[in-house]
Amino acid sequence: MSKVASRGAVSARSSVRTTAADLLSDAENRIEASRNIEHWQAGLARWDAEVLLAHALGVDIDGDGDITLNTASAAQRRRFEALVERRLTGEPVNHITGHFRFCGLDLMVRPGVFSPRASSEHMVAEAVTRLRRRRGRRVAVDVATGAGAVALATAAQVRRSEVWGADISAEAARLGRANARRLQLDNARFVTGDMLATLPRALRGEVHVITIHPPYVARQEVRTLPVEIRRFEPRHTLTDGSDDGLGLVRRLADDAPGWLRPGGYVLVEIAPYLARRTATVLRRGGFGDVRSLRDGLGVTRVVVGQL
Repeated sequence: MSKVASRGAVSARSSVRTTAADLLSDAENRIEASRNIEHWQAGLARWDAEVLLAHALGVDIDGDGDITLNTASAAQRRRFEALVERRLTGEPVNHITGHFRFCGLDLMVRPGVFSPRASSEHMVAEAVTRLRRRRGRRVAVDVATGAGAVALATAAQVRRSEVWGADISAEAARLGRANARRLQLDNARFVTGDMLATLPRALRGEVHVITIHPPYVARQEVRTLPVEIRRFEPRHTLTDGSDDGLGLVRRLADDAPGWLRPGGYVLVEIAPYLARRTATVLRRGGFGDVRSLRDGLGVTRVVVGQL
């Protein structure tokens, strides 16, 4: 083979190696093999790789077509490799990219603030349904709001509403406000405080829906969580320090009636194994019509009670 032909063959092989399809396949295999990552559903390793590659290429994974049709420059390959290496340590993809798409919204996320969960979209849908039924003033509150995902999505879907997000972390409240400004959601507001304590007193008796995704991991079980959770999420967003993980749920069941309108709702996103105990807590707090609501996978994710 001539030197020119040889160089051409090497160039061709190099070109093949830089296709997105090959980059994705290699990254998917490496992510799948990492013990620092919880592979709770088939296909997650591939999705992680695709999101990271889209970030490295500077394309929109939801709007720029088939990502495998892209090719990557040497600089983009190096950037992608660095992102994958971070993922292999267990660092969540949304921390790496700084963004998370939730209910169609592009949310900024930050280390130190509880990251949104896709499962919470189910609670948003249930909250929005109940809020839209309300005539007159529509007020919703999301407790332990983190980056503000549930509050912001509710505000976006019910624009003629007043939605408040509350979090004990000042950093979380600041991030919620930043997301609201970026998304131009002037009907979403955020306060720093313990549960409902720092909401404006004028809201007492005016709230129609209260949502919460509580830190429901029992104190003694935190050490058993996957690396990507226990190492990268703030401890206070994982556990309330109680023995059963329902400490904040009990507090909300006690406090919510003072803020809700008659007929108002509390919606709790909870692990399926805690659904029955959560329902019992709400009934003891005086809520009626307590029900477990299943998501699209047929799994109980939300428990709702009506005042």
